[in-house]
Amino acid sequence: MKIADRTIGAHSKPFIIAELSGNHGQSLGKALSMIDAAAAAGADAIKLQTYRPDTITLNVQEGDFYIDNPESLWHGHSLYELYERAMTPWEWHEPLFNRAKQLGLIAFSSPFDLTAVDYLESLNVPCYKIASFENTDHGLIAAVAKTGKPVILSTGMATQAELAEAIEVLCTNGCENFVLLKCTSQYPARPKDANLATIPHLKQLFNCEVGLSDHTTGIGVAVAAVALGATVIEKHFVLDRTEGGVDAEFSMEPAEFKSLVDECARAYDAVGKIHYGCTEQEVASRVHRRSLYIAEDMQAGDVLTTKNLRSVRPGAGLPTKHLEVLLGRRIKQSAKKGTPMSWDLV
Repeated sequence: MKIADRTIGAHSKPFIIAELSGNHGQSLGKALSMIDAAAAAGADAIKLQTYRPDTITLNVQEGDFYIDNPESLWHGHSLYELYERAMTPWEWHEPLFNRAKQLGLIAFSSPFDLTAVDYLESLNVPCYKIASFENTDHGLIAAVAKTGKPVILSTGMATQAELAEAIEVLCTNGCENFVLLKCTSQYPARPKDANLATIPHLKQLFNCEVGLSDHTTGIGVAVAAVALGATVIEKHFVLDRTEGGVDAEFSMEPAEFKSLVDECARAYDAVGKIHYGCTEQEVASRVHRRSLYIAEDMQAGDVLTTKNLRSVRPGAGLPTKHLEVLLGRRIKQSAKKGTPMSWDLV
């Protein structure tokens, strides 16, 4: 499949998305700098989130709308306060998308309600992302599908049945190309909860491209995902974690993101294809295999023994598998120590 002019699939290097989220700290200048840094680090795409606080939650400061889990990064805030702090102002979208395009990046977003879909359509985004917490919102999924553009959907907490329902909504509403991203909706997520073995199973189950939306720290989980067949990697991006940001703790700084891009590309190259025997680069190394050599000066008629016929490097003599057949036989001509064994000698 393709997103804009970028091919997504097993025959292309992983498609790497830098998620800006709310790490811009409500500064357009910082958001633009993030896009510059993501491009320099080798990202293929940048992704925004498109919502307003009042389209994603209610302005209630207590009860279900208050984050009282002490283990949460956002403990002590209401949902409304969090989204007010994290949102990307809608008027920023066009300049951010334009900057990304100037730098050769694909730019798109996750809409969180129908008005966001309409707005993103007015900006002619090339694809859409459905966030993990929205993958059961069939109305939103249908609206995105009806645009006819590729859709990237995070699996998050969804069961197989819920994913099947979401995909049915996509397909029945005109979406012909979609990618599923294995995702653990924990912030930050533990590597042990990534369950990357799900990636090839998802591909087999739904016959589509599969990737990873990664909320762990470091690059190891993403690299392992590529080795298991992930063709898309999404990772949160930040200029400097020490400056804070709503998602800074599990976001990658530019140098780390470059390592992610480089190592994912290496993992892709390393997977290669099913192959046995020498590669082109290994042919010259065959000389360093063990083979059979005359280990003592010998005269015609001498008997081959374990002392005068040995398995050693290099590999110009007969293969070592013939040792047992040769032991006890007489050689028909003299041979110096270091002579590669050949059938002509017996």
